[in-house]
Amino acid sequence: MAFDLLIRNGTVVTSSHQEVADIGIVDGKIAAIGSLRDSTSHETIDATGLSILPGVIDTQVHFREPGLEHKEDLATGTLAALVGGVTAILEMPNTNPNTTSPEALQDKLDRAAGRASCHYGFFFGASAENASQLGEYENLPGTPGIKIFMGSSTGSLLVDDQEALRQVLLHGHKRCPIHAEDEARNRERKALISDHPHAREHPFLRDAESAKIATERIIALSEETGRPVHILHISTAIEPPIIAAAKKRGSKITAEVTPQHLWFAGPDCYDRLGTLAQMNPPIRSEADRAGLWEALHAGTFEVFGSDHAPHTLEEKAQPYPKSPSGMPGVQTLLPVLLTFAAQRKLDLATIVRMACENPARLYGITNKGFIQTGYDADLVLVDPNRRYTFERSMVKSKCGWSPYEGETFCGGIEQVILNGHVAAIAGEPIGAPSGQMLRFS
Repeated sequence: MAFDLLIRNGTVVTSSHQEVADIGIVDGKIAAIGSLRDSTSHETIDATGLSILPGVIDTQVHFREPGLEHKEDLATGTLAALVGGVTAILEMPNTNPNTTSPEALQDKLDRAAGRASCHYGFFFGASAENASQLGEYENLPGTPGIKIFMGSSTGSLLVDDQEALRQVLLHGHKRCPIHAEDEARNRERKALISDHPHAREHPFLRDAESAKIATERIIALSEETGRPVHILHISTAIEPPIIAAAKKRGSKITAEVTPQHLWFAGPDCYDRLGTLAQMNPPIRSEADRAGLWEALHAGTFEVFGSDHAPHTLEEKAQPYPKSPSGMPGVQTLLPVLLTFAAQRKLDLATIVRMACENPARLYGITNKGFIQTGYDADLVLVDPNRRYTFERSMVKSKCGWSPYEGETFCGGIEQVILNGHVAAIAGEPIGAPSGQMLRFS
């Protein structure tokens, strides 16, 4: 058989097994997997010694366009994603203007066309004003569904009123990602700030109780309305048992954990990084990090997401609490996970399940996330043994910095295949941007 691209002798990794195999690609699709020694191809890659993963799907990024392009834009954000092994992203609606109308969604799709280096979809933002129309809006082309902010972060999107939340959940059927912090508690606790504020106070001011209250509220509303919800960036040790108990009751709950909540812990990270470690919900104590790892190993989380939320170094240099919350992470999502695998804290099967397959399942992303015949040929070739220091010069995000600068990663992203073509080699893009709008079932 003749292929456009033939990847030979790589270790193909899925959530259920690993095997040394060849992958034959035709017209941007995976056409065959197995021993293809007698086949011919227009182009051949020798993947001996490399692991072949599905392209990562990052289901939580903030690419800041329109309105905040000085921090990031769709071109730079998707480029950072691509070189990091992320072949598809779902972008959040807290831009300026917010993505709360069909016109705003179409504007983002138009901006991404021809400029995006990876595939893309854009969440629609929930508000009290558009709640009754969300059942229609969630099915528009290019959107995986409706995002709800229960606690304010960057931007003005906020739905914290109980009845407004209920109405949002009642209008539509798709799974809603949730930023779960209690806005009222966060506002009250601002008065507790010290006379000499420091970023290490961030997890005290936006405390674990705030996250617990919001998580319990949204689980109760999900159970009342029957609407599936996906709780983002779990940050505390007290939330996972609540989520696990809800799942045991049959609730339609899924949850995400970020690499940074598993990598960093306070107060050390705040002492070293200051406001560069500031995000919402906060990076918390060593005990919270240990609780997240325990919950991860117990199967409480379905998805790894980066919560890529860049700000400029000038903005971050403002004294706390004027400094904005958020950090870049789409480029380092897979490298951090691969490093955890090298440290034997994770295995590659878990990475594939939580960063590739489950994201596609949860949001009904067509033909993505799996290494199977008939699926789109979006793949990442990884050297699991290559160690390197991540430096600022490697950062592709427009913000120009990373909290992981100086950290040692293990797991080199050697080549990224997009639409059946080599799109990046060793951290640099190849050819013109070729990202496409994702389709959702």
